[in-house]
Amino acid sequence: MAFPSSSTIAVNFVESGTAANSNLTIGKLRQTRYLLDKAEADIDVEADLCMVCDPSQIQSLLRTTEVTNSDYNTVKALVAGEIDTFMGFKFVKSNRLTLNSSGYRQAIAFERQGLLLAIGEEIKVDVGPRRDKRNSIQVYVSGMFGSTRMWEQKVYQVLCDETK
Repeated sequence: MAFPSSSTIAVNFVESGTAANSNLTIGKLRQTRYLLDKAEADIDVEADLCMVCDPSQIQSLLRTTEVTNSDYNTVKALVAGEIDTFMGFKFVKSNRLTLNSSGYRQAIAFERQGLLLAIGEEIKVDVGPRRDKRNSIQVYVSGMFGSTRMWEQKVYQVLCDETK
């Protein structure tokens, strides 16, 4: 998915000090949340804000005190070994996120109304025997789905350097 530079949190973003490449950080989450709030993201229901990220980004956040310390976070992240919600974001783990041309992972943050589900082909289901597998019953399901940005200010990519 191609993003304009205005919808990108840079890989070397820091809140203060010298810019340096980093994986997913609290500073990048704060900046993303700020931009979504500035775009008047409608956050009425839990999971209105989502962050789709790779397991590497989850591990990076688990190394920070704000995520793992119960003084900052009501969900005990280290007990569960994962992050469910933090700073209003519902975290969705995905191993299908791509690397950009510079080799940085593209995590995607969005508000629910910022994306649109497109259904190219309705779900088809076929249940029947497979002659080549000794008449074992096979359940086959297919469909074609996609998504697109409907509101550019409510969808951001957060570039992460997984080597950090």
